[in-house]
Parts: sequence; C-alpha cells; structure tokens
Amino acid sequence: MPESTFPRERSPARPGWVYLVGAGPGDPELLTLRAARLLLEADVLVYDNLVSKEVLDCIPPTVERIYVGKKASHHALPQAGINALLVELAQKGRKVVRLKGGDPFIFGRGGEEVDELVEAGIPFEVVPGITAAAGIGAYAGIPLTHRDFAQACVFVTGHLKDGSVDLDWEMLARPKQTVVFYMGITQLATICKQLVAHGLAASTPAAVVRRGTTQAQRVVTSDLAHLAEAVKAAGITPPALTIVGDVVSLQSRLAWFHPERDE
Repeated sequence: MPESTFPRERSPARPGWVYLVGAGPGDPELLTLRAARLLLEADVLVYDNLVSKEVLDCIPPTVERIYVGKKASHHALPQAGINALLVELAQKGRKVVRLKGGDPFIFGRGGEEVDELVEAGIPFEVVPGITAAAGIGAYAGIPLTHRDFAQACVFVTGHLKDGSVDLDWEMLARPKQTVVFYMGITQLATICKQLVAHGLAASTPAAVVRRGTTQAQRVVTSDLAHLAEAVKAAGITPPALTIVGDVVSLQSRLAWFHPERDE
C-alpha cells in the first residue's frame, strides 16, 4: 500500500489571492485542516457576522481583521462593496481570507464573490466548511435523514433577497422529508402558517436552534402550530436555524451536546 500522506501538504497562502473559507457552524474544532492553516497564514481577514467568537479567537492578533457582517436590515458593508474590497485587497498583494459561517457556497453568497473575482482576474480558492444544517443538526441530536422518518432533506433560505418569504410551499410541505430553513427566524410565524396551509400537519415536529455547536447553543422544540410562540417565549433571536420534520421527534432522546454541563 502507498505510504500515507495525511495530512496532505498544501501550498501556503499566496499573496494576491483570495481564499473563500467556510468557518463551519461555530465550534472551532469543526474547522477543516485547510481552513485552520489558512487562518494562520493570512495577511487580512474579511469576515461575517455568523463567524463565531470561538473561531475568531483562534486567529493570530497579527492578522488584520475587517468586519463586513450582515444582520437583518443592517449591513456593515453592502455586497457590492464586499466584492470590491476583496478585489482591492488582492490587487495590493495581500493574502486574503474571506471567512464565512458554514460553507461559502450554501447560502453564503460565495458564488457572487467568486464571480466578481473571476471578472477582475483575481486568483482564488474555495475551502468548503461544514454547513449549518449538518453541523447544528448533529449537535442538536437531530439526524436530518434518518431513514425511518425522511427520504429527502431540503435546505431553503427563509429570507429572500428582496426580504420576502415567497417560497415553493407545496414542495416544502411534502411528507417524508426534512426541511431546514436558514435565516428564517424573523419570518418564523409565516413559515409555520404556510407549511400547514399547504398540507403539513400542524402537529409536525419542529425545532429552532440558536448558536448551534457553541457553548451558547439553545434548542427549542415544538410542533408547527406552536413553534413561533415557543421561540418567542424563549427569547430566541437570530442567528438560528429552523428544522421541520418527523426527525425532530428524536431530539430529546438523541441529544448528546449539553453545553451548560460541558467544561
């Protein structure tokens, strides 16, 4: 058998390059080896609101940090400005890490930024990260595709570009599937109402997980009829993920991550 080369040697961060790096859902130990290495080698970090404090604490103080986070109705820098910033920094010969929560290409606008880099002739690399649905589902004790409950899993944004939540409700309300809503807390009551109106039982189990995989993780479970009320009562605010489907019924039995008890 060939000699193992793990961990495989990779080229170091190069000047004049942009690295779109997925930070994962929050726990810094879920960073990929490539992501962790690039964070140590970067000249400048351009990062989002969804990058956890725990991940940021792993980055050397010598790395320049530029915050471009987005929250509901408030953007530190518009997307066009972020695109232009990445081009400008690379053209100055900087080793740029564009750090995004989760995965850059799953509701992370990574495709828009890469398109701008291609247009400007800037070399780049995309480093995948554990997307929020997979990481947070695992830490919350919700197996998204348990074969006894779901034959499909759908990732959907709960907040469209124009701020609306006009989705394909008939598709999302099909039985025997799990639906994960990213960025949907502000529209949660509408989401629950529309799923029931298009065929899902009001008793369908559902969960909202805030700051999943971190020591601040909170999980609220209910059914579609009462989820929005339960989340409001618990004081849950973004960022949070919503999971809808029969797999949520397993949460209380399979939950293994209890941050209030972890050291």
